[in-house]
Amino acid sequence: MSKDVQIQAITEKVQVLISPEADVFLVEIKIKPTNNIKVYLDGDQGLSIERLVQYNRRLYKQLEEEAMYPDGDFSLEVSSPGVDEPLKLHRQYVKNCGRFVEVVLNDGTKKEGKLVAVNDETITVEEQKGKGKKMETVSHNIIISEIKTTKIQIKF
Repeated sequence: MSKDVQIQAITEKVQVLISPEADVFLVEIKIKPTNNIKVYLDGDQGLSIERLVQYNRRLYKQLEEEAMYPDGDFSLEVSSPGVDEPLKLHRQYVKNCGRFVEVVLNDGTKKEGKLVAVNDETITVEEQKGKGKKMETVSHNIIISEIKTTKIQIKF
């Protein structure tokens, strides 16, 4: 079974598992050559470790019972994407509105600032430039299709 077919089959199983909870969504599934399956789930209000563990146990049981991997030759991790993972879905942008982000555009240009607005075509990032009395806020409206990656920035 090819990797794409495996990902499609697991995607369908995950969608059925999370369908009763409208606030939970699938971000991505990755499968390494060693059959290490990583399922990234997120929630509009975040996901607790307990919920992720429940999803992991239910999905693992399904994969075992259906013998998708003969001899149990697989490992499964269900987690939420960490801050080091780029945003991939529109829903993640909406969830992270108000947080600081680093946006890298397709041409390599970087924009950093606070994600203040999201719609279907664009995001708005506000950048603080200058210091003290010379500080000004610059708004960048960025077309989503021109974004290569967006990562959350942790500010202390």
